[in-house]
Amino acid sequence: MQREFQPTVYILASRKNGTLNTGVTSDLIQRIHGHREGAVPGFTRDYGVKRLVWFEQHSTMEHAIVREKRIKKWNRVWKLDLIERDNLGWRDLAEDLGFAPLEPTGSPRSRG
Repeated sequence: MQREFQPTVYILASRKNGTLNTGVTSDLIQRIHGHREGAVPGFTRDYGVKRLVWFEQHSTMEHAIVREKRIKKWNRVWKLDLIERDNLGWRDLAEDLGFAPLEPTGSPRSRG
């Protein structure tokens, strides 16, 4: 079975109303796997940002990149509204893609 690649803009969160990260990818499954495994050092790993709370697929990578750049410039309230428009409970949408549920989160991890 050949895997489909679909340009996708996504928002990850550490928990409800927690730290957010907006990104773009052509392979959402692979990207989510990388974030969950902490495979890439940096912001998302340091702050435990691995819950998929919103995503939007596009016909071309160019469209997805433009949308990601726009969302990254938004203020936090607009991003929260975008998430809660379709995901009021901040459910981890990665579970719908076949990922196991994550452990419940406590307080945010401090850097140091």
